[in-house]
Amino acid sequence: MTTTQSTPVRAATPSAPAVGHRIQNAVIKYGFIFVTVTLFAYFAISEPSFRDSATLLDTLRYVSVAAVLGLGVTLTMAVGGMDMSVGAVAGLGVTVAAKTMVTYNQVGTVAILAVVAAGALAGLLNALLIVVLKIPDMLATLGTMFVIQGTKLILVDGQSITPGMTQSDGTTAPGRFTEGFLRIDRGSFLGVPVSVLIFGALTVVAWVFLARTRWGRVLYAIGANPEAARLAGIRVGAYRALAYVLSGVLASVGGLILASRIGQGDVSAGTSQLLEAVAVALVGTSVLGRGRPNVWGTALGAVLIGIITTGLTIEGLPYYTQDVVEGAVLILALVFSFTLSKRRTA
Repeated sequence: MTTTQSTPVRAATPSAPAVGHRIQNAVIKYGFIFVTVTLFAYFAISEPSFRDSATLLDTLRYVSVAAVLGLGVTLTMAVGGMDMSVGAVAGLGVTVAAKTMVTYNQVGTVAILAVVAAGALAGLLNALLIVVLKIPDMLATLGTMFVIQGTKLILVDGQSITPGMTQSDGTTAPGRFTEGFLRIDRGSFLGVPVSVLIFGALTVVAWVFLARTRWGRVLYAIGANPEAARLAGIRVGAYRALAYVLSGVLASVGGLILASRIGQGDVSAGTSQLLEAVAVALVGTSVLGRGRPNVWGTALGAVLIGIITTGLTIEGLPYYTQDVVEGAVLILALVFSFTLSKRRTA
């Protein structure tokens, strides 16, 4: 009778490549969140005033315009495009709001409707160029950007609109920005700025739309493979047009916030918003390693830009250094989204 001696089985130990793969996955998934938390902690420790609730709310209020515009850019990125006209549309919103209330002496509600309508028309123009005339997204929206910037200057004869100004015909502008309209950015509800509440509400709505509805899933499907989406019976052109119209509307909402903030029809308004809006949308692609446009990533990207800007301002660094830091953060986010994620899937 023979007996078989069993050999104890040793627990498999993870190999070095497996451990390195896990670390890389963790960096890709949580690296950007870690950067955001680290920067927040640094400024909170080094600058006591940064910890004040008023400072934090002002930070969110400051980034609300770029964040709302970034949501529109996120929608167009979901269909594989990019809306480069959002800053110009926001600036057009400022001009239309000022023209409606100051020049034509209308109430704030009329101004809001006029601004949103202008944003929707700008989105329709982009949709016409991209879907009907088959012009590449970025080139079409760049062209729209210049057209809108020129149109807004023509509307006001190249002059900023201010209450009580002397108009081109020698008369005095009869209207002003109404108190109700100014509350869009300057007002608060339960201690929270109205513009921050708008930013939060639109973020939730955009997330539900993209992540929890059929329309949102279709937008992502088009962005991933438009030809496959077309063969599946999806009206690709209609959905792409929808994305650009919604982007135009969101840009006009950003314009309303900006108009309420500055209280006049500044002809240069919105010029700097394009880069920040595109930056927060691109930064958002790296959040949780998704490597694709997503609403919560865009919102976090806006918060990070606000943290950097506020923190560096409190520390007294020159404004031009902020551009360098913001650019470096954007590059870092793109490394997370594209370089490291591609190595993971290779």
